[in-house]
Amino acid sequence: MTEELQLKLDQKIALQDLKLNALLEITSAINNNLSTEQLLNNFSFVLKQQLNFRRFVLFIDQEGWNCILKEGFKGKIDAKSNIPDLLRFKDITLLADSNSNLLKEFNVVLPVLHLGQPLAYLLLLDNQLKPSMLIDTDSHLSFAQTLTSIITVAIENKRLVKSNIIKEIISKDLEVASELQKLLFPSDLPSDRKMDVHAKYIQRHAIGGDYYDFIPLGDDEYILCIADVSGKGISAAMLMANFQATVRTLFKYQRFELAFLMEELNKKIVLNAKGEKFITFFIAHFNAHTRKLKYINAAHNYPILYMNRKILPLTDGCIGLGMLDELPSINVGSLTLDSKATLVLYTDGVVETEDLNGEAFGIDRLIKDIKTYSGLKMEDMNDIIFSHLTDWCGKGNYGDDTAIMSCKFF
Repeated sequence: MTEELQLKLDQKIALQDLKLNALLEITSAINNNLSTEQLLNNFSFVLKQQLNFRRFVLFIDQEGWNCILKEGFKGKIDAKSNIPDLLRFKDITLLADSNSNLLKEFNVVLPVLHLGQPLAYLLLLDNQLKPSMLIDTDSHLSFAQTLTSIITVAIENKRLVKSNIIKEIISKDLEVASELQKLLFPSDLPSDRKMDVHAKYIQRHAIGGDYYDFIPLGDDEYILCIADVSGKGISAAMLMANFQATVRTLFKYQRFELAFLMEELNKKIVLNAKGEKFITFFIAHFNAHTRKLKYINAAHNYPILYMNRKILPLTDGCIGLGMLDELPSINVGSLTLDSKATLVLYTDGVVETEDLNGEAFGIDRLIKDIKTYSGLKMEDMNDIIFSHLTDWCGKGNYGDDTAIMSCKFF
């Protein structure tokens, strides 16, 4: 790796660390039930000191629009007269010019919407931006919008608590959690002459800790992975979100040997989780030209490879990521896949789903389904497996987040 490429990679990861720390700082303030004034002070600090915005104004609709935060702007701001100029903005927008005296002082509008209705607007002056630039969804502007959304919901929740509207709070929390969860998963999985890939996921709680991914590395090489984080809640979901972003960032800039990748990921998790959580992880690299599959299983439920009417559990690997400061040993598994080999990756919610008597669905039933239905399209096979899981738990609910990603290699 060249020094320039390494520098770009280090800068990208450093920026992710800054964003994660800022997000954890904000969520910690929310969890500690700080006052609205303290939340806004924390938010202002992140915008000014960490994201380097020197001028900003925040409007929030709380049974009427109010300007509740401003920095670097002198004079009074009348929300009622300025909000009509903002209502047309539905997405992050760079301002070239405006007839509004207020908007002339800024060059970015970040709206926060709920079901298409505006909840807040953050106006920013960013001297590093030009009107001709395209907004990168991974940029600090998108991140600032996310923080604004979190702060807006938190402040609104405080108002709702005072009004004793608990159901509305829960509904808003669930919606935010659901939207965060969707960001973790790939939107398109291939089904073509090379392979048929399909995944299905059911959350047990509002915020889940399961993650799967499919990353093309070119025309003939692919990364397949699945992971599960210990614990539940916001901190677990944020750790998994950062983990997913790190995996994709690393592969975006360079192709790594799997063992080196695992060492780097372990360092990141140890740093971010501080020994409080760990991640089980399975990752495989498939070359469609040579048909070689290399993999490492970091204490995850072993994926099942069904090939030539034989079941091959993929167990080579290492301990879970984040369990120790350094991985004591890493074994890389390698094998050659025959035509129509089927690989099924899953999280523990599949095999640990219990019936009304407390008996787990178990690995044997999963293997039986794979043997029976692997000749179908992967989407159909996954649907059948989930229907069997639903029948198994009966009137009960899934005990944990449940994810399956199935791959057939032609």
